[in-house]
This record gives sequence, structure tokens and C-alpha cells, in this order.
Amino acid sequence: MIFKIRILYFLVTLSFFLSSVFNLNAQIKKEHLKLGFSYGVGSQNKFPFNSKDYKHEVDFYKLLVNYTLKEKGNWSYEFHIEPSINIVQHQLLNKWFIKPTDSENYEALRELYTQNREITEYVLNLGLLVRYKFYKDLSTYVIGSIGPMTSNKPTERLAKGYAFSDILGLGFSYEFNKILLDFRCSIRHTSNLQFKTPNNGHNTSNIEFGAMFQL
Repeated sequence: MIFKIRILYFLVTLSFFLSSVFNLNAQIKKEHLKLGFSYGVGSQNKFPFNSKDYKHEVDFYKLLVNYTLKEKGNWSYEFHIEPSINIVQHQLLNKWFIKPTDSENYEALRELYTQNREITEYVLNLGLLVRYKFYKDLSTYVIGSIGPMTSNKPTERLAKGYAFSDILGLGFSYEFNKILLDFRCSIRHTSNLQFKTPNNGHNTSNIEFGAMFQL
């Protein structure tokens, strides 16, 4: 069921993206488009996750592309694209997580994964954002996004290579002189939809700061 929901959400957001690309001249309005960047940090060892099996900490650097699809009163509905590079520090804390039945060389895997290792992820999240302006230039929003990613190293919880990144966030923005300053809290899950094993996935709680500029 979760697999079907994730695929459906990805297809919906992808359809918005493709519609914008193939109808660029007819539909895109410059005043609805914002570009920017953000920096954030995330950790598995924070609420609501905090598993004792592993450490997973990430620094991420994002480019932001935001397009307003519709505005009605204080509400706006926006399409969001976030390509990012993530630098991850990962370490298995509970070596018994890897069982003899998992692999013939399970002892070597325990020795490898209990070391602190740096992993690089390349991610493209596509999202839908619902914003509410509650006071002058102050607004709050919720965002859900999903997209493909690739990582350069495996962990005991996720195979190397292609996977998916799911994000659900709550943010606050302040706008002045066509600049939007942004703060967001979010939770993120990565897994590969059972295409490879292992596929337990990684979780993080995140905070990030960003700025976008209206064209």
C-alpha cells in the first residue's frame, strides 16, 4: 500500500513538472517563478526516530525552483523542485543487526559497517507546497516531495545506487523586496522500493535555512 502511494505521488508531481517543461512558453509566468538555495542538517538520532541500531547524520545543499500554480486569498499552491547534494556520516551501532543469515561474510560486513563512513547522495525531489499567508509578508506552508536519488556507498540498511527520497515538511517564510527567506523542519525517509536488498532505509529529522529570489 505504501509503495503504491509513493509511486502515485511521484507520478502526480512528475506530471506537473513535465507539463511545465513542455508548455514553457504558453504557461510559465516569470512573476510566478522563484529560484534560490538552502542549506540544512539532519540526524537519525532525533525525534521522532532515534533508533539505537545506527547513526545517520547529513549535511545537504539544495538548489530551489518554485513555481506558483494558483493563488486564492491568503492561500497559494506551488510546485517545487529541489536538486541536492547530501554529505552523510553513517555508522552501524548495533553489530547484531547484521545476522549470520544475511550473508556468508557477515563478520566482514559487521567490521565494515561499524566504522564511521562518509557517503555522498545526489537527489532530485519534486514536491507540492501549500502556503498560507497569515500576516503581511509572513507565511507558513506544508510540503511533500518525493524523487530519485543515488548514493556512492552501501550501508547495512540500504544498497548502493538508486533509491527514492521522501520528504514531509513544515516551513515559515518572510518576504521582502522579491526575496523570500525560509526556515523549514522536515522528516525524510530513503529506500529503494524493494528493488534491491537491503532496503530497511534511513530516516532523518531535518532543519534548513534558505533564500529564494523572484525573477
